Amino acid sequence: MCPSSFPKWLQTQKNYTWLDISDAGISDTIPSWFWDLSQKLEIMDISHNQLRGTVGNIRLEFAPSLNLSWNQLQGPIPSILSKASVLDLSHNNFSGAASFLCATKDSNLTFLDLSSNHVFGELPDCWIHFKKLVFLDLSNNYLFGKIPTTMGHLFCIKTLRLSNNRFVGELPSQLKNCTKLTLFDLGENNLSCSIPEWLGASLPNLTILILRGNQFYGSIPPQLFHLTDVQILDLSMNNISGTIPKCLNLTVLAQKGNSSRIIQNSYSAKLGEVGYTWNYEEEASLTWKGVRSKYKSTLGLVKSIDLSSNKLTGEIPSEITDLVGLVSLNLIPNSLSRIDRIGYLDLSENNLSRKIPIVTQLQSFGPSSYGGNPPLCGLPLLTTCDEEEAGPGQTMLVNQDDKDGLITQGFYISLGLGFAVGFFVALFYSTEIIKQRMPNTR
Repeated sequence: MCPSSFPKWLQTQKNYTWLDISDAGISDTIPSWFWDLSQKLEIMDISHNQLRGTVGNIRLEFAPSLNLSWNQLQGPIPSILSKASVLDLSHNNFSGAASFLCATKDSNLTFLDLSSNHVFGELPDCWIHFKKLVFLDLSNNYLFGKIPTTMGHLFCIKTLRLSNNRFVGELPSQLKNCTKLTLFDLGENNLSCSIPEWLGASLPNLTILILRGNQFYGSIPPQLFHLTDVQILDLSMNNISGTIPKCLNLTVLAQKGNSSRIIQNSYSAKLGEVGYTWNYEEEASLTWKGVRSKYKSTLGLVKSIDLSSNKLTGEIPSEITDLVGLVSLNLIPNSLSRIDRIGYLDLSENNLSRKIPIVTQLQSFGPSSYGGNPPLCGLPLLTTCDEEEAGPGQTMLVNQDDKDGLITQGFYISLGLGFAVGFFVALFYSTEIIKQRMPNTR
């Protein structure tokens, strides 16, 4: 489609309530007259074009649905836009502070997406006025400071994304009041505290929990492994220590097949004189075969636990093997030898020692899958093992720093001790099927 200019015929239209020129191949600067056309506007969608310029002095009589996403709009965000009920400004070049949100008391906003812009500064502490908010995405901006305590008043919130910013400090305990949360993404910030127990105890509907790339420390609360609906649990790249909880009550991960719980959310709203049903698809990113990818339409097929690049020690719980629905797993279960058709394995750059168990699957990978473990021996490595290193029935992997570790079957390992790469393993069941059902949607 050849780029087209902004449609000038719109200037002759008055008092329209619905405007949709999305994905129209328009590459132009929005003229100033466009923002002053209709005070009765209820729905506007100009997304997925190459529109440039700033948002002018728009006048809103109702609380409309405004979708300006995926353009090249810039400048500060006018405070009048906080009167909308649905506001999507994502994937633009908007800048300035987020203080415009506090311009409206008792906001009608149900959906707010400011992701992938240049919004900076501390978040205002006025979230008590957003009691209707269901979806909030502030990811990929330049926000810093502490997460406001008034976010605990978002009683209707289902999706909360604050990832890839510069938030610091602890998670405010008031967030435990957001009991309807299904997706909570705090990845790639500078949060520093122990993982609170209320994440697992007070948020029973969590389906996706992403805490990766922060400075969380301490042990993993057992409550996290009682989130029966959790589908993606990512605690990687933190300073978490201790052992993996043994009592696992992860119902969805223990079931094979597709999970459609988080794929699509919808609601119906009355916008002026128009009845409007709005749908949105959830998305999440995770490391898949060593590559960070984003999944949306195929998200229901993704079931993943990632605890890599931490300081975990001790035995891998045998209960892990009950999670038969897992597609991506960064741990090796004791019954690894019984898992059929592993598609990808990376145990490199750890502190593993002794003999690699003689299992057809393990020997089918190249030496690079086991590189950076000098004490490790046996095929497919060229380093041979002494008979004393693994007697009958004792083929195992142990951490050489653990003098008391002795497991006669399976594995006993310490995860990512002091290594930048840490520990990562992905197990793929029925690889050929997954390749067809899970295309990369980056």
